[in-house]
Amino acid sequence: MLSTISKKLTTWDHASLQIQRWQASGEQVVFTNGCFDLIHYGHIAYLAAARALGDHLVVGLNSADSVRRLKGQHRPINDELTRQYTLASFEFVDLVVIFEEDTPHELIQRLLPDILVKGGDYNPENIVGADLVLGKGGKVLTLPFVDGYSTTNVEEKIKNQR
Repeated sequence: MLSTISKKLTTWDHASLQIQRWQASGEQVVFTNGCFDLIHYGHIAYLAAARALGDHLVVGLNSADSVRRLKGQHRPINDELTRQYTLASFEFVDLVVIFEEDTPHELIQRLLPDILVKGGDYNPENIVGADLVLGKGGKVLTLPFVDGYSTTNVEEKIKNQR
């Protein structure tokens, strides 16, 4: 079973080729990205909704170093391998690709998905890579958050139970 999941963990080059194959077959590719550190219901609902927008969902995952630069030295809580395999274990996730940069701009430029999705706290025009996706005729969308679910809330709950 792990081999089925591990097949979803891929390089930028392989992801690019696979996306080109899907698009050549007329299939819509959705891309989203994030740290996905402590997976909770909000993440699951978001990823499932993102996948429902197209035929395939590709997730750009911040590397551990990238997460530390963005969130602080206390993060990520889960290591890269755990975060990769957790995401890849969902049936609605087709590929997981790590990126080292602080933003996924270069990755999006390489992959050129049809639909770029982020959470509701973003304005579509401010989403990294929106210019690239819109420039090729794609869509940039936001999905609403599920109230009460956030990694920060989970982290605080853990801290307060000591």
